[in-house]
Amino acid sequence: MDISIPPSHPTVPSDYDDIDDESLDALSAHSEFADLDDVDGETSQLYEHYRIPVDKNQKMVRVDKFLFDQLSGISRNRIQNAADAGFIFANDRAVKRSYKVKPGDVIKVMLNRPPYNNDILPEDIPLDIVYEDDDLLVVNKPAGLVVHPGVGNWTGTLLNALAWHFKDDNRYDINNPEIGLVHRIDKDTSGLLCIAKTAEAKTSLGRQFFNKTTKREYNALVWGNIREDEGRVEGNIGRDPRNRMLMTVFPEGADEGKHAVTHYYPLERFGYVTLVKCVLETGRTHQIRVHMKYIGHVLFNDIRYGGDSILKGTTHAKYRQFVENCFSICPRQALHAKTLGFVHPSTGEEMMFDSELPDDMSALIERWRNYYQTTIMEH
Repeated sequence: MDISIPPSHPTVPSDYDDIDDESLDALSAHSEFADLDDVDGETSQLYEHYRIPVDKNQKMVRVDKFLFDQLSGISRNRIQNAADAGFIFANDRAVKRSYKVKPGDVIKVMLNRPPYNNDILPEDIPLDIVYEDDDLLVVNKPAGLVVHPGVGNWTGTLLNALAWHFKDDNRYDINNPEIGLVHRIDKDTSGLLCIAKTAEAKTSLGRQFFNKTTKREYNALVWGNIREDEGRVEGNIGRDPRNRMLMTVFPEGADEGKHAVTHYYPLERFGYVTLVKCVLETGRTHQIRVHMKYIGHVLFNDIRYGGDSILKGTTHAKYRQFVENCFSICPRQALHAKTLGFVHPSTGEEMMFDSELPDDMSALIERWRNYYQTTIMEH
């Protein structure tokens, strides 16, 4: 069978939606289908990405199953999304996911962007390496650095920086799917990440994330005064059906979404905002951001979830100006992956890493601390 397929490059564990969503969103995050959850099927031009002539001995089968069997590294759900968006064609006619493939058909995947070569090329991007040995390395990612290439960010990512870091050592190739990211954090979240340098390390670390035996603590500044000394948020997280760019918590008992649990502990209260430690029991996409919003404490300056508005405080012009200055000091969601712990894949040693808050969050917290103390003294 002739299969014309552009280079694919899955550099993460299989089915990593279940391993660590907050950190790894889907196996196809490195694939041609990475953004199909957010497309609407309307485009002025379509580009051929996959073309598969069907063998004369092929049994009749649904097109989504046929493509799932033929294309490595792409989930059936992504393929179904593509069909629903009008991107799957049989003999140059768009077909539904239930279309039965027949011998002699020509099946195409036509997307609304040109094909790209997704080999990760080395780029001289500074890395803050906290620890490294022959099995793994731990980096402290700055806010603003995308973890891996994707739509709109094909270069300038953490993986491009790692490719540069490994360029003089032929034992490590970041394009090799058997090594690389074990989990991830959002572009505008800072903090600790672990990268596997061997297949054995990736398997061991991936299993630890899957079994929820890793230790991950985040610091966040959230809107509102959290009065309790500790709390627990439990609720399934999945894509918001009204806005596919957002995640949401589904009602108790709902079948949608995936089980998620976050523990939180206030560290310091500043009246209108609270510095909180969040401990992940699970790892879902945007878990902390969505769970804290769910209980009424949106992350400070979280643009996507509404934290870039003044949600608590007074209507005084002086206060509004103070908050606007705070937004400028930390122009992103105030979230930092502070602590990361796991068992070393080779030695069995308990490894625990801690990182300082970055300058923007430190300055933001100090500004709120001074404001709160001054307000108390005035009253």
